[in-house]
Amino acid sequence: MPRRHGRDRRRRSRVRLRGHRRRHLPGRAGTPGGATSSGAGAGEILPSYIPKEYVQPDFPAPASGYTSIPEFVQAFPAPPGSGGTYKAMTPLWGAIPPTTGNLYFDTVNKAIGSKVEFQISDGNTYGDKLAAVLASPKDIADWVCIPSWNVPPRFGTAVDQLFTDLTPYLAGDKVKEYPNLANIPTDAWRFCVWNNKLVGLPMPDSGVPNPLFYRDDIFAELGITDLPTTPDELIELAKQLTDPGKGVYGAEDLWTQAANMYETPSKWKLDGDKLVHRVETEEYRGALEWIRKLFEAGVVHPDAVAGNNGDAKTRFESGRTLIANDGIGGWSEALQRNLGSNPGYSQRPMPVFGVNGTDVKIYKGNAASIMSYLKKTDDEAKIKELLKIADFLASPFGTTEYQLINFGVENEHYTIDGDGLPVSTELAATELQPTYIFLVDPPVANTKVQFPGYVEASSTWINETAKHFVDPVFYGLNIAEPSEYASLATPFTDLEKDIARGRKSLSDLDAAVETWRKSGGEELRTFYQKILDEQ
Repeated sequence: MPRRHGRDRRRRSRVRLRGHRRRHLPGRAGTPGGATSSGAGAGEILPSYIPKEYVQPDFPAPASGYTSIPEFVQAFPAPPGSGGTYKAMTPLWGAIPPTTGNLYFDTVNKAIGSKVEFQISDGNTYGDKLAAVLASPKDIADWVCIPSWNVPPRFGTAVDQLFTDLTPYLAGDKVKEYPNLANIPTDAWRFCVWNNKLVGLPMPDSGVPNPLFYRDDIFAELGITDLPTTPDELIELAKQLTDPGKGVYGAEDLWTQAANMYETPSKWKLDGDKLVHRVETEEYRGALEWIRKLFEAGVVHPDAVAGNNGDAKTRFESGRTLIANDGIGGWSEALQRNLGSNPGYSQRPMPVFGVNGTDVKIYKGNAASIMSYLKKTDDEAKIKELLKIADFLASPFGTTEYQLINFGVENEHYTIDGDGLPVSTELAATELQPTYIFLVDPPVANTKVQFPGYVEASSTWINETAKHFVDPVFYGLNIAEPSEYASLATPFTDLEKDIARGRKSLSDLDAAVETWRKSGGEELRTFYQKILDEQ
């Protein structure tokens, strides 16, 4: 998917050991009248969580960090499939590989014992393609990937007609028949429930927030050892780091950090029994007040002030800015880009803090944002074969199946270097792109051992940060809003930028909130309140 979502699964020239990733994903409106799932309160609808470790991590979940490459274990002594052939529709953010005459696909399908024929589409236009296909049920593939940001209108009411109810096969202890699916944490399955039925298969995510990174290598050169523990201290540090004469600024646009520090909900919060929208909260106002102070202090790089956030990574990695938000996956990607030419390059995430110091709560991100669905069928043998394939694809890190799915065939798609790491070949660049992972994926594993100290540092930060996690209101619910409310919150995106840069004031926020309420916000609140009362 696109880099800005923090999970770049495209081929690397050297190694593609996967690590934690975090996304900020756009939502989609739903059908008039709305539709919902009962994910958070699904009870026996959800599969039992039965952890299965083929190799034990050095750091426990949620980090699941491995500091060395283990001996791989074979999870499937024989192919689980029954020889069926199934079409699968998936997105791809990268060059689409050939789907025939492809050693990678042929080898994986042989190991599965069934044939998965991919219909791969450009991820940037996948939503349009998906909507067209779902509008014509006869054209739907046997297995369809639907990212949460591509859920089409009226999906909540159409899902029962289009896709197979997996509840009878996976709910509760029934999932034991598929041990690798049972190894997927419960939170990921919550996002697969529609209309009180388990319909989807998840691609798990860690749910960690975007860290606030700092250039610890440059901090060491400057003799800076004390990190901030309050929002005001962060601004003071950014002032200390800023030297316009040298073209160095303390920070990028830190709106994500502002929202995190002030514990701003992503959409709703409960004030007693009343639902309060994000834009109505004191937390949102506090975040806006702080981000304006940051910009007024003159510590934000001029290009970021001008709204050019596309080059933020380049500015940060070149040392023109020294503090920036990024997805957790961006950390290892930056090391991949820079260590070759700058062996001393280093960035670290700051320990989390907020308006209440280090006593801060952090709203969890989605435990899954990409799901797949099986085409509606009454053929039980077909459903079970597809679930056996899914169980194979969910083989976790430490298995030969995982290695095959992610790296291909040894000595064809990769070789092993002196450190035991897979090195991609030219054939891999042509044939091997992430495809099977969009159907179902194992729990996230932090395995980037090629970067000295990375697994230890990132795993420690993740596990410490997770201690502050709280569930947002409606966490794990698939809710399709009535379409007439789809653009209600849109004006606030520009307003946030304008207030930060001094073009508008907090009185403009008050006016915008009042417009939101009169333009449908109160009705939207009633819609969500009904859902809340039903949970």
